[in-house]
Amino acid sequence: MKTSHIINLLLAGLLVIGTVGFATAGPKANPERNVYFGTTHNHSELSGDAYGFGNRLPPENAYRLARGEEADHVGGYKVKLKAPLDFFMMTDHSEMIGMPTLATDKSSAFYKTKMAGWFRSGKKEDGAKILFNMQNAASSGVLPEGYDGRALKTVWKRIQADAEKFNEPGKFTTFVAYEWTSMPQGDNLHRNVIFRGEKVADLPFSAIDSAKPEHLWTYLENWRAKGADNLAISHNGNLSDGRMFELVDSWGAPLDAAYAKRRNENEPLHESIQVKGSSMTHPSFSPNDEWANFELWPFSLHTFKRIEQQRTGYVREAYKFGLQFQQSSGFNPFKFGLEGGGDEHGSAHTYEEFNYHGSHAGLDDTPKKRLKNTLPLPGAAPLALAQLSAAGITGVWAESNTRGPIFDALRRKETFGSSGVRIAGRFFASFDYPKDLVSQKDWVKTAYAKGVPMGGDLTLDPGATPKSTVPTFAVHAVRDPNSAPLQRIQIIKGWTKDGEMYDKVFDVACSDGGKVDPKTHRCPDNGATVDIKTCEISKDKGDAELAATWTDPEFDMTVPAFYYVRVLENPVCRWTTRDANRLGMAPLDVVPATIQERIWTSPIWYTPVGEKTASFSKPVQAVILPYSKMERE
Repeated sequence: MKTSHIINLLLAGLLVIGTVGFATAGPKANPERNVYFGTTHNHSELSGDAYGFGNRLPPENAYRLARGEEADHVGGYKVKLKAPLDFFMMTDHSEMIGMPTLATDKSSAFYKTKMAGWFRSGKKEDGAKILFNMQNAASSGVLPEGYDGRALKTVWKRIQADAEKFNEPGKFTTFVAYEWTSMPQGDNLHRNVIFRGEKVADLPFSAIDSAKPEHLWTYLENWRAKGADNLAISHNGNLSDGRMFELVDSWGAPLDAAYAKRRNENEPLHESIQVKGSSMTHPSFSPNDEWANFELWPFSLHTFKRIEQQRTGYVREAYKFGLQFQQSSGFNPFKFGLEGGGDEHGSAHTYEEFNYHGSHAGLDDTPKKRLKNTLPLPGAAPLALAQLSAAGITGVWAESNTRGPIFDALRRKETFGSSGVRIAGRFFASFDYPKDLVSQKDWVKTAYAKGVPMGGDLTLDPGATPKSTVPTFAVHAVRDPNSAPLQRIQIIKGWTKDGEMYDKVFDVACSDGGKVDPKTHRCPDNGATVDIKTCEISKDKGDAELAATWTDPEFDMTVPAFYYVRVLENPVCRWTTRDANRLGMAPLDVVPATIQERIWTSPIWYTPVGEKTASFSKPVQAVILPYSKMERE
């Protein structure tokens, strides 16, 4: 191995204070912020679908695994992460939460129902029936027979107690959270709801209360007014049949400035990837992006039949639509940042590609089940479990590993989504950065002082005298020591002009001393390979750290645009290939044998001087709804 690569590997495991700012123990605040990794989307036996999949493990099991302990798996064995997470939240479904508890309570009306019997049977086919009927209830807003919601308050208190029990400021941070599981006509409109601190809502709001996101926003706004700070994170636009970023509201009315304000305030983030695939982009919409075909899972969440993909179900397209709204009407309803989640239903989130043990409890707890089983859903086309992803995680840049700073980072969108690796990525922009910024000792301090980080807005102030009329972008990434070296850093640009929408991928930092071709904007192939039979990767290819400053060679100061970073690793075996090797099989042909793990940062939006912007003379008045049907019973 070359000396330079040995040095790079050592650097990857060290703390690079002021450059990467990796997390350190203790709650002392770092004004230049540290990177913290966690997951915002998990399920336990408290979720009816997880219970139906055979999960009998409590939320505590997932908390212990996340903080680095060995934990139980539904398959009857133990699992442990290669490294503990920094923060964690359990997001059990608010719809009929506690139903498994009622199914075993002989005093409840629900106990005598056919559905309760399915819960108690433990049979795989009955688990499928539970899922199907819960989806129907969430879609229709009609509660199952005998379910009166008596368990809701008790279970909600238990959720809060678990979060408090495992919260260790400075070491392991937890949040009270849940999932709102809206499925109108079977289309995915799910959001995870997260509370900032100990003060939370009296009860969760469910899709049975209302399947409309606007009504969820009212619930969130009302509780923020009462001091229970919160936010929502949408996920799986790829399964929404185009409804996640639809260009009308839930009643079919055109979007307006009030809608944009409410949406951006209530749900500042979208989940870039999880077990049901990536929602970032699709080759159909980004044909010139060689890396767009990544972990796609284009099936209906209700029928699991293949659906036609819609532009309004994908993040990059939503960003472009948002710019069109900004140009034409003075508001942008889609100024959200990015994070990554799991949606794991077995109380054991093993998101690591090399350490994946399934995500749907008893349905995929062994290599054989994962590669050969299908999801057993009534009336649905067979869907191979092998098409599920190993899930993702979230990276945040925060002053300390405590609730307030991490929540605030989520709120301001200084976040990035990861396919499951802990690449530490930073992204800044300014009209006043020096060209050698990332090589300076205190470059992060300068980057914050003179520019904006990911999630921010960049505008050329007409009263200022900037160094340049073309912005400079600063990017920096450090590899995950437990995964592959870095191959390249890319900046993805999107813009609108004369009513048309465009996007383009620019490589800005190349591994192994490579230089970006000024005509193709691509790094040379670094030659990294994977041995499919052993999953061994090239040991002398790729870098532990990449950094660059970049100016857009096609920048037009009159045209609004967004920019976000994608960092790519060298190729590694997909989890399915590792399972195939364990079973002595050839890799499956329905999924790639290898993947390139990656992160996506939240964008930085550029707005031209004089661009029309929406003004709000008074706060938006939301319709006041009861907080929950259960509260009224």
